[in-house]
Amino acid sequence: MELNGRTAVITGGASGIGLATAYKFAELGANLVLGDIEQGPLNTAVSALRDKGFSVIGVQGDVSVESDVQALKEAALEEFGGAHLIFNNAGVAAGPTIGTAKKVWDWVMKVNVDGVINGINVFVPHFLEQNEGHVVNTGSLAGLGGVPGMGAYCASKFAVVGISESLFHELAMRGSQVGVSALCPGFVKTRIFESQRNMPSDLRSYNESPDARALNDLGSAAVSAGIDADIVAEAVADAVLTNKFWILTHMKAAVRTTEQRLEWMKGSGPTTINLEGATQP
Repeated sequence: MELNGRTAVITGGASGIGLATAYKFAELGANLVLGDIEQGPLNTAVSALRDKGFSVIGVQGDVSVESDVQALKEAALEEFGGAHLIFNNAGVAAGPTIGTAKKVWDWVMKVNVDGVINGINVFVPHFLEQNEGHVVNTGSLAGLGGVPGMGAYCASKFAVVGISESLFHELAMRGSQVGVSALCPGFVKTRIFESQRNMPSDLRSYNESPDARALNDLGSAAVSAGIDADIVAEAVADAVLTNKFWILTHMKAAVRTTEQRLEWMKGSGPTTINLEGATQP
């Protein structure tokens, strides 16, 4: 799908992968609707993009609330007269499998999974009606293989990958021109391990636990050694332009993780965890 003259909606668009992709899409001629739960950073991002002459608006909201995602679509139609791409990118990280309160699990799943579901429910019918559009869902290497200390995050990203694959096959069965891509990066220099900044106040005590602190320390170190978000943005744009499903910025780690799972299923030993492989392509 061409991006020039089209309108792209990006959730989690005020920072990280979302913001980097916004710049890339804008350079390719797209109008932008950025959604984010943080009003201040959203205002800053929109102002910076406008200063470069790009067409962009910002809409504050929570992707786990369907009406907030609906507001993104309505803003796109009102401001730019159309909507052609939804990048379901907003996400949070928290929670080892052992000892994480159910409320924390619910929060992760609402943002990471319900956010994708809401994006699909709101935008895909519109794309089907115009027989043009593209859906990009942010999964993760953690959606291709389980990682210790990240049970809730892995569960959510496995779900995103499964949803994306199902959507791909459903669109293909319809003979639709609507595309779908699953972004599964390794560690990227973003603020994903600062997700507690947007955690509901009644869950903040979770962040004081030794397990949470250890996870954040480990994750932050890995993220700081990861790739730049600009690299991911380039890959996302390429996938949209060429209608490619898998977006694997850490190809070797993604393929090896999948190969090891197959070997494990056939009776070999369990998969191994290679953090170094998940930081660089």
